[in-house]
Amino acid sequence: MSYDLIVIGAGPGGYVCAIRAAQLGLKTAVVEKRKTYGGTCLNVGCIPSKALLHASEMFAEADHGLAALGVVVAKPKLDMAALMKHKDDTVGANVSGVAFLLKKNKVDGVIGAAEIVAPGKVKVTAGDGSTKELETKAIVIATGSDVAGIPGVEVAFDEKAIVSSTGALSLAKVPGKMIVVGAGVIGLELGSVWRRLGAEVTVVEYLDRILPGMDGEVAKQFQRLLEKQGVAFNLSAKVTGVTKTKKGASVTFSPVAGGDAQTIEGDVVLVATGRRPYTDGLGLDKVGVATERGRVVIDDHFATNVAGVYAIGDVVRGPMLAHKAEDEGIAVAELLAGKAGHVNYDVIPGVVYTQPEVASVGKTEEELKAAGVAYKVGKFNFSANGRARAMRQTDGFAKVLADAATDRVLGVHIVGFGAGEMIHEAAVLMEFGGSSEDLARTCHAHPTMSEAVKEAAMAVEKRAIHS
Repeated sequence: MSYDLIVIGAGPGGYVCAIRAAQLGLKTAVVEKRKTYGGTCLNVGCIPSKALLHASEMFAEADHGLAALGVVVAKPKLDMAALMKHKDDTVGANVSGVAFLLKKNKVDGVIGAAEIVAPGKVKVTAGDGSTKELETKAIVIATGSDVAGIPGVEVAFDEKAIVSSTGALSLAKVPGKMIVVGAGVIGLELGSVWRRLGAEVTVVEYLDRILPGMDGEVAKQFQRLLEKQGVAFNLSAKVTGVTKTKKGASVTFSPVAGGDAQTIEGDVVLVATGRRPYTDGLGLDKVGVATERGRVVIDDHFATNVAGVYAIGDVVRGPMLAHKAEDEGIAVAELLAGKAGHVNYDVIPGVVYTQPEVASVGKTEEELKAAGVAYKVGKFNFSANGRARAMRQTDGFAKVLADAATDRVLGVHIVGFGAGEMIHEAAVLMEFGGSSEDLARTCHAHPTMSEAVKEAAMAVEKRAIHS
């Protein structure tokens, strides 16, 4: 069978790339190692974690958030089987939806492990060991990422006592104590799930702050909010061992600045120290595809150094985000079809789906200072927002960073209820090169949480009304 394009990997980047290519008239196939489509994101990542986050938020609200609203209910009981069914049903609906979309767009789905044996040739090995070779004009590598582990520390995942993000989505019961190694997005999201359901949660982080890469002021405020919720932090701590014990597992760590090591024990240890590009078995060395620190090297048009081979998503440079991979998938499909594909890497939002949420797009204050860019700051607290007060969701703030000379918005950062939805008006503004004045003069419905974003834009020129 011969194709115009074969996409390896059916995660968000891969399946979106395949669908867009098919829409543009390219005969397309997608090769997927799993038995279901959707990659890590839909199967054991973004989607199931959001199902658990929402369910745990509802549990916590029923437990101690409703009485102040005049809603009196009995103390809630957790039905773990029903909770996990909700998660599994959500995953099932999404992966079957992707299968439907591939079929609708006449994309051939091939289940098996792919290996690039030569430019334009892909060998697929099925689960029963049988193989077949597919020919194509172009290949897009979209194989995503895998759990990274802890550098220099051997971790024996059993996905019961010592778990990765995958195991943390399917625990048999709420642990009495959970230790989370890593204070990034994944660790804080999953740690907050089990904290709300009753676990005692301690986070151990190598850096002196949480959420590395996000705005520092936002991270500090968010840490305080998590501590109010009962999450404990050991920062500037270098983990030297993760060991299984009779009752669960333990973590040994030492202060980064030097000092005595200490060991803490828990029922479950979640190792959430990031992810690594997944290119295992692709045969990149054999065909000469260049990599750097595990990532596939590409040019500005997603092309590798081997003619006809392209790469997108977590296996290439840039943030490991599903929506970034999707945009790259669309861009490379359009380029292969002779159109102009493009991704604006300066306007890729990031969201932490905790409660409250954290959302960011563009540059942080730390990045602007490091680059020597003169900027102005506008900030507005949700405690002064009418809708936030009505919903008892007054934690956090919105912050707008604008160029001091041109007023062009360079970054927007929000910690607060619904931040992940509010961030997109900032993304649209920045995509069109908008200024803080543009946002400040845009009428916002009252009362809404989004008014805080407008007020933050007004505050850039010190003309916020409600603060």
